[in-house]
Amino acid sequence: METNTQTALLVMDVQMGITGMLPEASRLLGNIKKAITDARTKRIPVIYVVVGFRKGFPEVSPNNKSFSAFKERLGNTSMADFMQIHPDVAPIAEETTVVKRRISAFTGSDLEVILRSKGINHIVLSGISTSGVVLSTLREAADKDYQITVLADCCGDADEEIHRVLTTKIFPRQSEVVSVDEWIEG
Repeated sequence: METNTQTALLVMDVQMGITGMLPEASRLLGNIKKAITDARTKRIPVIYVVVGFRKGFPEVSPNNKSFSAFKERLGNTSMADFMQIHPDVAPIAEETTVVKRRISAFTGSDLEVILRSKGINHIVLSGISTSGVVLSTLREAADKDYQITVLADCCGDADEEIHRVLTTKIFPRQSEVVSVDEWIEG
């Protein structure tokens, strides 16, 4: 049986600049908070991942359709404010926050170095959006041979049908998909 020190809970893109765009964010935040509380109780590391860019967005290529639109929309927004993790699920002092520059939590970040240094081989995914950071991180983590659990009710997407299809048909091919209550009980 796997020990808790080999597992980490990833809380991804649950930032002030993103949560406001999601319908029913309060329900999602409540579920994520429940997962965080349980992880902390069980001494499972909680690692936060945020998307952010330097002033002027030098990391954004005009060839990147998603982030070019992001740059246009948020060009005058304070990145510090945008990247602030929602206070309902904010990290405590000893928890790590990783800044990424692309959709996957791995791409353009030091997440993999942090996971390796902690001996993590099982990641539990939560965050916004199911069709963005969760999907991209799951795919990359599977290619890197991580064991993966997705907390379906700790992931949210602006399109509920896309969320449903991903969590019921696509994600189970590469991960275990459970509710936060099932994960806590398991």
